[in-house]
Amino acid sequence: MPFFMTQGFGAFNDNVFKNALAALLVFESSKMAGLNTDQLVNFSAMVFILPFFLFSALFGQFADKYEKSMQIRRVKLLEVVIMLLATLGFWLDNVPLLMFVLFLLGLQSTIFGPIKYGILPRILKREELVGGNALIEMGTFVAILGGTIAGPQLAGIEASWPYWASAACLAVAVTGYLFSLRIPPSPAVAPDLEISWNIFAETVRNMKFINQNRTVLNSVLGISWFWFFGAIFLVQIPSYTQNVLGGDKHLMSALLALFIIGISTGSLLCERLSGKQVEIGLVPFGAIGLTLFGLDLYFASPEAPVAGITVMEFLADGNNWRIVIDLLLIGTFGGFYIVPLYALVQSRSEQDHLSRVIAGLNILNSLFMVVAAVSAMLILGPAGLSIPELFLITAVLNAVVAVYIFTLVPEFLMRFLVWILIHTIYRVKVTGMDHIPEEGPVILASNHVSFADPLILGGMIRRPVNFVMYHKIYKIPVLNFIFRTGKAIPIAGRAEDPRILENAYRKMHGVLESEDVLGIFPEGGITRDGEIQPFRHGIDKVIAEQPVPVVPVALCNLWGSLFSRRDSLLKRRPYKLWSLIELRIGEPIPPEEVSAERLQREVENLRGEDR
Repeated sequence: MPFFMTQGFGAFNDNVFKNALAALLVFESSKMAGLNTDQLVNFSAMVFILPFFLFSALFGQFADKYEKSMQIRRVKLLEVVIMLLATLGFWLDNVPLLMFVLFLLGLQSTIFGPIKYGILPRILKREELVGGNALIEMGTFVAILGGTIAGPQLAGIEASWPYWASAACLAVAVTGYLFSLRIPPSPAVAPDLEISWNIFAETVRNMKFINQNRTVLNSVLGISWFWFFGAIFLVQIPSYTQNVLGGDKHLMSALLALFIIGISTGSLLCERLSGKQVEIGLVPFGAIGLTLFGLDLYFASPEAPVAGITVMEFLADGNNWRIVIDLLLIGTFGGFYIVPLYALVQSRSEQDHLSRVIAGLNILNSLFMVVAAVSAMLILGPAGLSIPELFLITAVLNAVVAVYIFTLVPEFLMRFLVWILIHTIYRVKVTGMDHIPEEGPVILASNHVSFADPLILGGMIRRPVNFVMYHKIYKIPVLNFIFRTGKAIPIAGRAEDPRILENAYRKMHGVLESEDVLGIFPEGGITRDGEIQPFRHGIDKVIAEQPVPVVPVALCNLWGSLFSRRDSLLKRRPYKLWSLIELRIGEPIPPEEVSAERLQREVENLRGEDR
């Protein structure tokens, strides 16, 4: 909570000041260096983003080298000093000084960013990581909304100088510092790191860190694309409200609120839909929603604005509810998209340089947002297209980018198909998840009830599982894509194909040598009568060569379901569809106690009478 409140107040303060300054530049007609107000507003946006380009790589090193809670407190003290400078700038009506304050706020956010996402894996348990990221994203976007609305209001209050905006920013900064005092310590992950002050060389090094893991690289690109997509939509909402809908500033605030509420809702739903694990299957789900509702927003937009329409008049017209739903669901699916990606970057990156990976991510995010702004200016300016047409182009581009990323990393699409399976055809109850070690080599041994068993187990277990399965099941169309992408290992009997068998044993040993999870079905095939068949002794051979713990697993209530062998396809019983099934996980068996007979007894005891 202290960390959540600290980062939330920081994001709120940034947006209060940015939008208060923008309102003053526009409505007070301030001049600087011969620039008009439109140029000043765009210049101010560039000033805020500039530190992310220049200094992210430098401060990513500090985030890894030093204890994080102390760094956060120092950053929040810097924010108090910056707000004192802002007070002076407002009092003197000095636009250059206020621009310098904006640059310092961007610098403060640059310092805080790598710490913000780097601290989460240190202070949260693995099963809390998705929920923690969801709360951070929700808090950030609510703060953006609050600051966007409050900033111009505070700047517009009649006074000789805008002391309300100044007082609010200073009070928020002090409150954020007080919350930071309660943040728990987070030890340095790379205390021996030598700081490189060459920001350009360090930026290149950060990009190399990101490139070490292909999944992390594409997750980073996916996150940066989301900020491109979000920047296009959020920045256009004021003009969309006035020029397309004919609304006032109150309608603009309402539409912004819909977008932010959607993202907050989607972020919080991620934890529930993912079962408290990093479920990257939600990323394609989010991408599909962003494209569909982005496209529909184009078709739902009116051809001509209704001048002076109020919020209530807008809502009273039933045709406008499509726009309301589109904005709300674009935000919601955006939450589904972004939260798992952040959690994936945090969990798959090497922890001793995680903050530098986040620093590189911030650089790319800033770059994508600048490209978004330039693209929007070109499309709406020289190209002469409308804002709804800009939304249409962005939604189509989102589909193209999503297909490209999911082609490069099929794991996203595979996990999506698995997620759909275990959240539509079945409802899964899991007990004993804590019995699976968080790290190190381990074998999961389960009874085999249906063709979907590997998908159910792989979808519910937090660690990636490499399954051994009968080669003919491995080759089933459509499922083969999932099995192959999930690095399943096809196996056959020695009499059937000794080459496949020997290759399977070699791959099994490779999985355990890599300290990963190996999933096996010791029965050697799917049950035809619902009963557990005798366990084969292949497990004894594997354990003899590589002694690792074995975790017994029982799949229950699957017999008679859609993918079991109880009934023929024509006699499949519909009442078993969407039925409740159970995954019961027993305590690990030490390698010296493992045998096929002992393992079978453990699985039978776990299953009981629930076939």
